[in-house]
Amino acid sequence: MDFILSLPPRSKTDLELRRNQFEEGLIAASKKNYGVGLPNESEYVVKDHEIDVSGPPAASIRVRTLVPASSEEGQTYPLYVWFHGGGWTDGNVDMDDYQLRHLCVEFQISIVNVEYRLAPEHPTPIPQDDCYAGIKWAVQNQALLSADVKKGFLIGGLSAGGHLTAVLAHRARDDPWFEGRRITGHIMQVPGLCHPEAVPEEYKGSLFSFKQNEFAPTLTAADIDWYYKQLAGSPTSPDVSPFLHPAHAGLPPAVLQICGLDPLRDEELIYGKILEKEGVKIRVHTYPGLPHAFNYILPNISAAKR
Repeated sequence: MDFILSLPPRSKTDLELRRNQFEEGLIAASKKNYGVGLPNESEYVVKDHEIDVSGPPAASIRVRTLVPASSEEGQTYPLYVWFHGGGWTDGNVDMDDYQLRHLCVEFQISIVNVEYRLAPEHPTPIPQDDCYAGIKWAVQNQALLSADVKKGFLIGGLSAGGHLTAVLAHRARDDPWFEGRRITGHIMQVPGLCHPEAVPEEYKGSLFSFKQNEFAPTLTAADIDWYYKQLAGSPTSPDVSPFLHPAHAGLPPAVLQICGLDPLRDEELIYGKILEKEGVKIRVHTYPGLPHAFNYILPNISAAKR
């Protein structure tokens, strides 16, 4: 924690500098912490791929695949598609690379780590669409990934990646393309779910954390405002505020992880109750007294391992 608190404020005007600071700060800390005890390279296969995504303009993005190694021919595994955090403006496939290597081997699961294009250069709906393309690419390439969605098909992400997970769980639920290969679960770790300018009147009296944790370490209320400005789009659009989607029933089972010292805490707690009320199977895990995305800087405490 002291390491993160000692870092200089990140630039909000120079994107190149800001992203370099992110690389040298959070990503470096994550790789240092999770690089300890990595599985042996013989236990998994890592490969980067360039995949086409829709335009305009036409473009490609990188995805990194992690597949358990097996001596048994034809062995297949569940599929997990992952979206990194970074406020939609920062981050890449390196951010969670080491954590995902641990998961791949420990849980014997094939993982696709999506490096979506970043805001503000690529605002809504580009990050959402890129991640959706990543999901479909994974389904279309199950053989390449030694994956079988019938054994399990998960999507998940942290912070901005958790937001993208919430958005795309709704989109995939409504898309007949997924018929016969439906997502079986979605994991939202400390997600942003509702634009601060779009909070419904009925919930405004219940959102205390935005003020209580206004100056919390790792994520402040001012940071959240800035991130949403970069993401752009209408604050009330479900692509920006999945909290406001008109219907949540029929979503795949959900896991929601919430930190007590996070400005996003209360919107996440309310969202969990909304999903439960609409019949979505959900498990909510809370981490009292801990800040947003604490697991990157405090990986050895028991809460981080949950």
